Amino acid sequence: MPLQSSVRASKKPLRLDDEVRFLRSWIEKPLHMGAVMPSGRLLARTMAQYVDVKATGPVVELGPGTGAITNALIDRGVDQKRLVLVEYNPSFCALLRDRYPQAKVVQGDAYRLRDTLWNVLDDPAAAVVSGLPLVTKPMLIRMKLIRDAFVALAPGAPFIQFTYSVAPPIPKSLPGVSTEASERIWMNLPPARVWVYRKD
Repeated sequence: MPLQSSVRASKKPLRLDDEVRFLRSWIEKPLHMGAVMPSGRLLARTMAQYVDVKATGPVVELGPGTGAITNALIDRGVDQKRLVLVEYNPSFCALLRDRYPQAKVVQGDAYRLRDTLWNVLDDPAAAVVSGLPLVTKPMLIRMKLIRDAFVALAPGAPFIQFTYSVAPPIPKSLPGVSTEASERIWMNLPPARVWVYRKD
């Protein structure tokens, strides 16, 4: 019993530290951050459920921050060695390398995805999971990002994006692209929805 208490005690400060890191980064550069706080567990699990753990290609995560969604991917069964974590913030990159030593952490700009990944992926990606603040960007930048993601993805593999907005972050009516959305996740603060895009 004391062992369980000490494990619980060691996990709490880590979450608080992550929230402080996120808040500090958001204050410094609010438009670079997808959220003021790390993604909630239910939102992270919802995003991870759209990833096919039986696929063999890499799983690319854009804007992992402190790793809330990364943890959900690993809990779902994605091997850490398959993870390619693209993070802009150098402090978060150092943290991610420490927490996920078997993952490939790439410090780079996800909005220039083709340049950032050009010599990183050996195989087409099984999924691109994005925690980027897409709705803060002009539509042309969002469209470029999803086009670049589809170039990196295996045929039919998902581009997974969450948003706090009521409207989809990328239009639902893209030619040759199928779209699905989760139910609104009310338990997340603020409430969020997951959108999934696949090139037909």
